[in-house]
Amino acid sequence: MLVKTFGAAVQGIDAILITVEVAVDRGSGFVMVGLPDTAVKESGDRVQSALKQSGASFPRNHVVVNMAPADVRKEGAAYDLPIAVGIMAADGQIPADSLSRLVIMGELSLDGSVLPIRGALPMAIHARQLGYEGMIVPQANATEAAVVNNLDVYGVENLEQVIQFLRGEMMLQPTVINTREEFARASAECTLDFSDVKGQENVKRAIEVACAGGHNILMVGTPGSGKSMMAKRIPSILPPLTLAEALETTKIHSVAGKLRRGSMLMTQRPFRSPHHTISPVALVGGGTNPMPGEISLAHNGILFLDEFPEFSRGVLEVMRQPLEDRHISISRARYAIEYPAGFMLVASMNPCPCGYYNHPTKQCTCMPGQVQKYLNRISGPLLDRIDIQVEILPVAFGQMASLRPGESSESIRERVVRAREIQTERFASERDVHCNAQMDSRLLNLYARPDAEGLQRLEEVMTRYDMSARAYDRILKVARTIADLDGSADVRTPHIYEAVNYRKLDRSSWGRTF
Repeated sequence: MLVKTFGAAVQGIDAILITVEVAVDRGSGFVMVGLPDTAVKESGDRVQSALKQSGASFPRNHVVVNMAPADVRKEGAAYDLPIAVGIMAADGQIPADSLSRLVIMGELSLDGSVLPIRGALPMAIHARQLGYEGMIVPQANATEAAVVNNLDVYGVENLEQVIQFLRGEMMLQPTVINTREEFARASAECTLDFSDVKGQENVKRAIEVACAGGHNILMVGTPGSGKSMMAKRIPSILPPLTLAEALETTKIHSVAGKLRRGSMLMTQRPFRSPHHTISPVALVGGGTNPMPGEISLAHNGILFLDEFPEFSRGVLEVMRQPLEDRHISISRARYAIEYPAGFMLVASMNPCPCGYYNHPTKQCTCMPGQVQKYLNRISGPLLDRIDIQVEILPVAFGQMASLRPGESSESIRERVVRAREIQTERFASERDVHCNAQMDSRLLNLYARPDAEGLQRLEEVMTRYDMSARAYDRILKVARTIADLDGSADVRTPHIYEAVNYRKLDRSSWGRTF
């Protein structure tokens, strides 16, 4: 007898349908075809043990399992459950009439337990798009998959429950979630707050500007000046995730297996902080079994790179294309996939190898030329993609000892949200442009060109500090954001001056000792 069950495979952050065909005929043996990897091939032994422990039996006849489409490689143990159900249906142990309406996925333990899988959310989305009525998934993934409406999601703990449900001996209640209510109820507040930061008002202002316009930011400061402390608080002032952003972010983390058990939607913007020893593949994604990298896990959130120059040159350079295009395309001999990578880069570094260049009280011990050499570990094209470069000086003792809290994240976030709303309205007719940092030359001429006095002042400042031409567009983008924070329709001279102040590393005198 030939029976078909249906599962799904993840490609990138989307899913495709997999048809599991099972034929039981005369003879003996077990054959699996359809480009399965080692984990899928081993499912025969897991299924045989799980069936026995669940009160069913593995057929003594010849069993052939085909997984279509045959040109798509099947990876992982998540196909155990649809294979087991297909074998039982083909052997007449359970009815096959309801299988055409269900997508079934789950890994089986030897005792028949159904273990969690990766990518349940994109699988559920695809099942609904194809018109399937329901989906059977591990109980640990039920909440995640139930985010998709108009699809009955049945969470199961073991294979015995699946058998009884398909035989009609047990009623399983679909997992029901009101996505909008749950999302609205979930707190998007961060436990870290900028009120904990004493002093550093100029740096907090630069961070506010960066968040308001979606600009990448590099903080340069001596050890202990508060770079990491402030970076970790940046998510608390970013605009809250929209429902669409939360769904997209959750899909990525679902595929990567990073969701907590029983979680639904991610309601806070991700904050990823990889160590400087990370490999290029771990950063951008890919690998033998392709997985999203850190830049995709930071999508719609923050990618924080501490000790920026300590990352290998190869790791830093692979970020240039994602920073520009907001996605990463990975092509290998076996696959070609695309992951989203719309993150805000926050980087921090010491000003020199010893850490005390430009320190107000401590002497820098670096040899002549070492400071510039240290900075040159970051290539010009990569530095060009960082709009804001701000220097951080140590906090005075009086400020550190003060009991007066700094401005709260809630107050800063209100200004950031207002500025983002202005940009949303401004770019409503533009495709793939949502904030000032994404403006091209055409949009800069339309929305960020200062008046004659502002242009004259910009020319004077760039000439005085011997800034490169690449700084021109960056200054105008940041100035446009500063104007939005001020509620100004025009970019004025004070906005230009403040934006110029955020280009510390473009000055020809930086890092040179005389």
